[in-house]
Amino acid sequence: MTASRTRADTHHWQSRLGALGVYVFVAGLVILGRALSADFLSGESLLQVVRDVTMLGIVAVGASFITISGHYIDLSIPAIMAVGGIVSVALLPYGFAVAMVGGVAMGALLGLVNGALVGYLRLNPIIWTLVSFALIDGVTRWAYGGKWIYAGQDTAAGMAFSGIYRGNVAGFFPGAVGLLLLAALAAHVVLHNTIYGRQLTLTGSAYDVARMSGVNVRRVVLIAFVISGLASALGGIIKTSLNMYGDVEIGLTYDFQAITAIVLGGVALAGGRGSIVGVLGGVLVIGLLGRILPLIPGVGQDEQLAIRGILFIAVVALSSYALRRAGRSEG
Repeated sequence: MTASRTRADTHHWQSRLGALGVYVFVAGLVILGRALSADFLSGESLLQVVRDVTMLGIVAVGASFITISGHYIDLSIPAIMAVGGIVSVALLPYGFAVAMVGGVAMGALLGLVNGALVGYLRLNPIIWTLVSFALIDGVTRWAYGGKWIYAGQDTAAGMAFSGIYRGNVAGFFPGAVGLLLLAALAAHVVLHNTIYGRQLTLTGSAYDVARMSGVNVRRVVLIAFVISGLASALGGIIKTSLNMYGDVEIGLTYDFQAITAIVLGGVALAGGRGSIVGVLGGVLVIGLLGRILPLIPGVGQDEQLAIRGILFIAVVALSSYALRRAGRSEG
């Protein structure tokens, strides 16, 4: 295991260095935002940027484990977010704790199913998770008739649920942002300071080498999907807390945004390299763009979508080029 450990350590330092690049982009966007609006650098404005991307940040942090494992992304993320939120609202009559545990557990369970099929049966992750999205979304719409499930605020559990997104710690720091920081810290520790993290990195960079080195690569992939499912459900619960109703469409586009943030943050699409610090930087880029683009004259909703699409294509192209230079490919 010495060679595999050395390779994992090398990727660890490469990911740390690669993560710094995205923060140059963040700094450039902050300067651009200040040029467009005098209020852009106010503490309240910057804190709102972070609050806006809390859900995406948690989802992207979890999904990065799948990308690092070499399995790209989980396209069922939007459906898992919706189910996590709906289940938590449905369980509120039984208490706040039950609602939270139930919603997150549902996400972990769906991630377990995805991970078992991709990790153990070796199904194509893109095709299967797209099918998984359709199945979960269809069953949820059938079960609830496509209706919103409202979370009343007239009970202690309802008020506590509302406070997930709106509540503050020490009277000023958003509690939801605190959840993001805790999730990111936990993910960083797992990725860089545990045996599983080293196994995940090795699996993503050289699947067959990892398998022949004694790593249970199927279990490694399964756990990555469970982590992503858990994070997606938590993100969906926070989004549901913001809206105060469960909705089958609350997670739409989060899969696309998550993979954009992940790749922006220096995680290799082919797997085997990445850091949580970089992923958070990618999330900040998306959040800053969301605040800056409307400030630019003549840039409407359609133009914003086009700009974000071009950004994603450019980042993926650069990532592919860097991998080819390093002697690897996306295949």
